[in-house]
Amino acid sequence: MRAVQESLLDAGSASPPVERPRIERQAVTRAIGGVTCHEVAARTAVERVPGAAELPYRWGVSPYRGCEGACAYCAARRDHRGIGLDAGAGFASTIVVKTGLADRLRRELASPRWEAEPVVLGAAGDCYQPVEEVYRLMPPILRALADAGNPFTVMTKSPLVLRDLDLLREAAKVAPVRATVPVGFVDDRVRRSVEPGAATPQRRLEVCAALNEAGIPCGVLMAPILPLITDSPDHLRSTVRRAAEAGAVSVTPMVLRLPSGTREWYLSWLEREHPGLLPRYQALYGRGSTAEAGYRARIAAQVRGLAETYGIGRGDRRWRRRRSPARQLTLA
Repeated sequence: MRAVQESLLDAGSASPPVERPRIERQAVTRAIGGVTCHEVAARTAVERVPGAAELPYRWGVSPYRGCEGACAYCAARRDHRGIGLDAGAGFASTIVVKTGLADRLRRELASPRWEAEPVVLGAAGDCYQPVEEVYRLMPPILRALADAGNPFTVMTKSPLVLRDLDLLREAAKVAPVRATVPVGFVDDRVRRSVEPGAATPQRRLEVCAALNEAGIPCGVLMAPILPLITDSPDHLRSTVRRAAEAGAVSVTPMVLRLPSGTREWYLSWLEREHPGLLPRYQALYGRGSTAEAGYRARIAAQVRGLAETYGIGRGDRRWRRRRSPARQLTLA
């Protein structure tokens, strides 16, 4: 078993930094609860979303790096390691805060080279994670996008997004505004293990429903689907059905990715929680960051079929809500 894990880890392992990272030397550091925040002046606002992320966006704005959600599978762990910070436990307890980001964003949106392409907010760390209650970076960011008439999508697992509902409505008067809520599965037992700091799937779907009812189109990013853990027909059916109950305008499936930086932490979690699955992950992922293509295609086809069954994306849904999203979400 150990040999299997080491084989998987070899694909993306790297020695930890041996000296104090530059960001720690240059940042203003504050402790907020049990979280260390490194405040750094934003040098850029709009950043290219890596194609390897498989997200349907080219450009993103992220006020925070690192995330208190502590999701074991988060691909943004690689970014943390790239700036010399701990991509393991430190990903959730050491957050980079980009101060002055809204002002920088205004300048970039006003540039004649910028073509008002849609941007996604929160791809490198949840933009409404708990430290946002202290820093409040999002309201001026939303105002900057609205003043520029720039289309955008908010991606978050947090109910805190509803704090800014009025700003989202105002922005939607001048540009397309959407939201997406990541819900890879609705089994809260799995969530407590692999997403310990994130809101429950139930609460996220309630946020989806609230946004849609307020006129902000909100879909579900069904990510990640965890191979051999949340990819059974029952898991997939339950998740798509709950998304339909919440009025999701779309559901986009995404199978777990294991890029370097994420791979090590997720596989450590897998060894603790599901050690018998390590050999099967070896076969499915080999030495790459994505699961075998045939497996991914099969999962995507299943979710597309379920979305059609429950009428997601259709104005005249053949299936209607039978229970409130406020009820406890279970596999049924």
